[in-house]
Amino acid sequence: MSWGGLRRPPCMTESTTSSSTSPTTVSTIAVAMFSVSNQDAAIAFYTDKLGYEVRSDMRFGEKGENRWVEVAPPGSPARLALNPPMGGSPGGGSIGVETRDALAEHKRLTELGVDVDPEPMRMPGVPLMFSLRDPDGNSVWVVEA
Repeated sequence: MSWGGLRRPPCMTESTTSSSTSPTTVSTIAVAMFSVSNQDAAIAFYTDKLGYEVRSDMRFGEKGENRWVEVAPPGSPARLALNPPMGGSPGGGSIGVETRDALAEHKRLTELGVDVDPEPMRMPGVPLMFSLRDPDGNSVWVVEA
C-alpha cells in the first residue's frame, strides 16, 4: 500500500483539525460499502472466513425487491454494507481494519484459504500490514494498531 511518499501517522485514531475551516456536523464514519455479485456468498465469506457478524439483513423497496446487508467485526461501531453493483461490476473497493496482532491474523486467514498477501508488509515507520481480497475483488487492509 502506498502512502504517497508521506510518513503515515503513528496512530490511525489521532484527530487533527484545521482552525481555518468550519467544523463539520458529521461525527463518525459509520458504514463503508462494497459492491458484491452475490450477497449470500459475501455474507458467508465475511462471517465464516473473516469472523464478522451480520448487523443488518433486511428487504426494502415497494415490493421488497432490494436487500440491505451489513457486516462488522464483533464490537466494531463501523459496519460494512454488502451491496449489489450499481451500474458496473462488483469489486474494486478498499477499507482498512486494525488488529493487535497482524502476524496471527495473517496466519489464521492463510490457513482458512483466504486470498491474502504472501507476507505482511514491513517498512520503516509504517505499522505491520497486509491485504486480503474478497471473492469479488474488494480489498481489506489489515493494519497492526
